[in-house]
Amino acid sequence: MRHGNSGRRLGRNAAHRDALYANLVTALFTHGRIETTEAKAKELRKFADATIRWGIDVADLVKKGDKMSPVERSKVVHAKRMARKTVRTGAAMDRLFGDIGAHFKSAAAKGGYTRILKTRFRPGDAASMALVELVGLAPSVN
Repeated sequence: MRHGNSGRRLGRNAAHRDALYANLVTALFTHGRIETTEAKAKELRKFADATIRWGIDVADLVKKGDKMSPVERSKVVHAKRMARKTVRTGAAMDRLFGDIGAHFKSAAAKGGYTRILKTRFRPGDAASMALVELVGLAPSVN
């Protein structure tokens, strides 16, 4: 029995799951909307919301740019290092600390930054598919 063990295993070992979630979060930040299985989407929320929180916490400081004090600069560096654990590309990091953090800074909520919309059943294995998108942000056209 899996008493006290939270989270879905998704038929992968721990390192594979960590890489999967990091890649999904990176794709979500890069594109604004991704389609994946419903189980992966539900697990993705935890990682995406936690990473977005790092962008929100320093959104005001990032706006200052070069006018930050050394203490403020260290807070931004710390947030970027923590987000880098999950986000894989520079483009996704730029979007997180530029657009996404500033957008969700106005919302007083401590979560709920992603929306899951069930879409279809995949033809090959009948897996339930879902769209995951950032609430209130238009998907980027890349």
